[in-house]
Amino acid sequence: MLRPLLSLYSLVPICLSLSLAACGGGGGNGAASRDINGAGGALPSMQEIGAPQATGNTATDGFNWTNFRRQQLGLNALSRNSLIDKAAQGHSDYQRINGVITHVQTRGASGFTGEEVDDRLIAAGYVLTIPYAYGEVISASGHTSGFHAAEDLITAIYHRFVMFQPRFREAGAGAATAPGSYTYFTLNLASTNGLGSGLGMGGIVTYPANGQQNVLTNFFSDYETPDPVADRNEVGYPVSVHADITSSVTVQGFTIAPRGGAPLPVKLLSSATDANTTSTAAAIVPLNVLAAKTTYDVQFIGAVDGIAVSRTWSFTTR
Repeated sequence: MLRPLLSLYSLVPICLSLSLAACGGGGGNGAASRDINGAGGALPSMQEIGAPQATGNTATDGFNWTNFRRQQLGLNALSRNSLIDKAAQGHSDYQRINGVITHVQTRGASGFTGEEVDDRLIAAGYVLTIPYAYGEVISASGHTSGFHAAEDLITAIYHRFVMFQPRFREAGAGAATAPGSYTYFTLNLASTNGLGSGLGMGGIVTYPANGQQNVLTNFFSDYETPDPVADRNEVGYPVSVHADITSSVTVQGFTIAPRGGAPLPVKLLSSATDANTTSTAAAIVPLNVLAAKTTYDVQFIGAVDGIAVSRTWSFTTR
């Protein structure tokens, strides 16, 4: 079995005016895909209502699975952009050629297409016109399934913050497989010349979505760097709330409990408690694996853009 490589996510940058035009995509956080089991311990269920049909093309399947999950939250489907595809494919090819996984390419190396994410988007012909935002998530796995790659990245909570950003409008994906080695999957997301409509002031979406079935019970925390739960590896499936990239989320209370039971011990990830969590989202990670075939009730109390927000919802594990 191939050992997993780390996959990184680029923190979502935003440029709203000329004074902020120098902003770019940093980031050193990541997750890894296991050869078979993945970050969450199982392949995605193709029996879910509305799940896309597999095409066998890693990039296309990864893109389609991302949209499937976004739409479960009530987010807009991302339009596929051929120029973003070109940037993403070039970066997957670069990683395959050089046997590395990174957001930053080295000038002069084989397959070089641009140092940073925005450099690669521009080199592919994608025009970043203020206001704009972009992000990148990447994985390397011994598995060639695009569904698997996207689901692993969604399970990895820091990656999820990027993939479920409401105001992204379009995206592109690329994949490259080194024979006998890893499949490198890259997903780039962007909005340019104006951001998507998003959720508006005080708006949030939640994941897992209300009523969602077949939710994974676990997450291998050590496969994300920085590790969101540093003192243990296998933990419960992360639960999150997401607001617009222009918004700020504050948390007053965030709990999860099996129906009829007591709240579980969790690790809270918010901008106030965790340096690696964006201010536009928050999450809790149960410290123990969730029970199978169990309904969990979640409550979030806080504020978005200073507007009080309270949500309760439930989901059921597989």
